[in-house]
Amino acid sequence: MKILIIGSGGREHALAWKCAQSALVDEVLVAPGNAGTATEKGVRNVDVGAEDLDGLLELARRESVALTIVGPEAPLAAGVVDRFEQAGLKCFGPSADAARLESSKAFAKEFMARHGIPTAGYAVVEEVEEGVRFIQSLTLPVVLKADGLAAGKGVVICDDEHQARETLEDMLSGQSFGQAGHRVVIEEFLVGEEASFIVIARNGQMVPLATSQDHKRRDEGDGGPNTGGMGAYSPAPIIDQATHERIVDEVIAPTLAGMQADGHPFTGFLYAGMMLTPSGPKVLEFNVRFGDPETQPILMRLKSDLVATVLKVMAGDIDKVELDWDERTALGIVMAAGGYPGSYAKGKPITGLEQSFPDHVKVFHAGTALDDAGQVVTSGGRVMCVTALGDDVAAARAEALKSLAFIGFENAFFRADIGHRALAPES
Repeated sequence: MKILIIGSGGREHALAWKCAQSALVDEVLVAPGNAGTATEKGVRNVDVGAEDLDGLLELARRESVALTIVGPEAPLAAGVVDRFEQAGLKCFGPSADAARLESSKAFAKEFMARHGIPTAGYAVVEEVEEGVRFIQSLTLPVVLKADGLAAGKGVVICDDEHQARETLEDMLSGQSFGQAGHRVVIEEFLVGEEASFIVIARNGQMVPLATSQDHKRRDEGDGGPNTGGMGAYSPAPIIDQATHERIVDEVIAPTLAGMQADGHPFTGFLYAGMMLTPSGPKVLEFNVRFGDPETQPILMRLKSDLVATVLKVMAGDIDKVELDWDERTALGIVMAAGGYPGSYAKGKPITGLEQSFPDHVKVFHAGTALDDAGQVVTSGGRVMCVTALGDDVAAARAEALKSLAFIGFENAFFRADIGHRALAPES
């Protein structure tokens, strides 16, 4: 069968790479893909944009695609799954209504409040003075979030009232995040350690994936602005068995039940960004798709057939799914373009990719493209994620750094401390 992966990032490269390993699959199409998927064995890029719903539907029909898996959030929010299902085609992901868990921070917060799901105290505002009054009622710092989709960058932590007012003015004016910021969610700042909890879900049932932890801040030591993620590792030691059970019982199960009760049953990858506070796990955000860069280390560890798993879930046989995991740790380090998450240059040649990397290392492309001469060049802020398996976090990081040293492009930067939270107790 043919599989279609929608998207062009590191997550989509990892999904395509994993799906191509399935004995059920003849070919994986990626729309539009990147330079990594262009050269991946058993994978073919197709020049159709991730938000071109008409083009994607035509592609799936023309190529007799048996299953489509959606990578990024924008086409989900635009209703790509609804369109495919109306045409009688299998497409794995939530409906546009269910995707509001991610596409609207205000919707998600109101949903959690209604269903008793633990999260930070909040207010949704559309006017600066209204927002400032609420900020004055909180203990600093405070968190400001653009209501709509902002490519993982619509969150600002403000340490003082002056910064909060300026940020609020920029967001509500549309200067910072455009239409996404015309409503702003203001939250109390939660103290604790952050981790990612992702499940495969359908109609109230779920199969948890391996735990993971990503690093949102740009700079080492978790400083600098928020990004889409500078690296991740799996499993996350901070999520022990008791915490795992609490997240399932207090967050995932009531979320899936609540979506059903509200008439928006959820199918797809449900991602809960969790803050593990002294009073228990609380939801920072929901994503309605696989996380990026969490996908890369998680899929490096997944030994089960991803395509067979998704097909079972879609057939209503989720209770028959048992996932097999590599016991080693996987850790991915993102190489980013200078200036990210702000403005950055594109078209910079990337060297070192001809290197023969060991089997326990995989270079997943994200913001890359092929120029007219066939040279791999940069085309995004997060350029690639070098991911490695190792016996523990330290070993996996050492392997990733060793391979990353062969790769270069102008003004590249990365965090060499990915996994530091897991290593802190050992240190």
